[in-house]
Amino acid sequence: MKKILLIEDDTILRENTAELLELAGYEVRTATNGKKGIQATREYLPDVIVCDIMMPELDGYGVLEALYQDERTKGIPFIFLSAKTERGDIRKGMDLGADDYLTKPFEEGELLGAIQSRLAKVDILRDVGSKEGERVENPDCGMKTIHELKNFIDDNGKEYEFGNGEVIYREGAYSNTLFLVLKGVVKTHKLDETGKELITQIYKPDDFFGITSFTKNVPCREYATTMEKTHLVGINISELRTVLEDNGDLALELMQLLAENLSEAKEQLLEMAYGSVRKKTASTILKFAEKLQKDSEGNFHILRSDLASVAGMATETLIRTLSAFKKEGLIRIEDRNIKILDFDKLNRMY
Repeated sequence: MKKILLIEDDTILRENTAELLELAGYEVRTATNGKKGIQATREYLPDVIVCDIMMPELDGYGVLEALYQDERTKGIPFIFLSAKTERGDIRKGMDLGADDYLTKPFEEGELLGAIQSRLAKVDILRDVGSKEGERVENPDCGMKTIHELKNFIDDNGKEYEFGNGEVIYREGAYSNTLFLVLKGVVKTHKLDETGKELITQIYKPDDFFGITSFTKNVPCREYATTMEKTHLVGINISELRTVLEDNGDLALELMQLLAENLSEAKEQLLEMAYGSVRKKTASTILKFAEKLQKDSEGNFHILRSDLASVAGMATETLIRTLSAFKKEGLIRIEDRNIKILDFDKLNRMY
């Protein structure tokens, strides 16, 4: 049975996450702060460490640095779990040697997937080392994670600035750039034969978009347009292909990311095809609430047409449903601003 060490100062989150991991078949030990986490690591020698960043005594960065100085613990896969979502915070953790970074609140599948991926990678590289008659002390080399790729693009890519509502690329045009959102929000969308818009995806800071093909110069299959003032950085696909050819682990990570994005797109299509109007509206509001920046009171600004495009319904139908949600006390609407008042009821709708 694989051993997981969970370092987290929030009692409820620590207990719930530990229970989740135990139900998934892992042996779990917990620590309530960074100093206790270091001590537990040296005694327990877990197969994976899941660690919060903001903690008393010693933060997660300090834990990672301390463990990296110890030959017995430096090779243990380390996953940050934190509410800190600024790119600088993520980059600091990855630069220190973390293997992955999950933000709160996280989905059960995200955490289990990250752990399984790290364990599988260590096992595979250990097997390779055994076949070659070598012991793999620290199998990580080169660029191996999506976070490291983002840092590479941030350092070496071309920067772009767009105002609100500006088109980044058009359907049918040629774009050989993989974009990374540094600031702002971008939507990709298509137009049907009547000119009706269907939003296919929303991208927030630290998201990739723009891949059409790794091997061919093919036209874009959709539009990409900003939803607010946006700062991007991009890398040419040919340069990206060279990076992937030189870093096999990274190529697998990117394949996994693209597969997850495809699964999300399929779920959206199924929801649009078979979901009820209320269900689709609730789901769409929650998706935008996750992606868009909120003000100090929890409001986010969104056009009704954008909500309708993602939900796959007429704008008039969406407006009527929003009005019903408002009367039921699920949301508050002021001008174009929406605030969710009852997350639980919206979640239960789907």
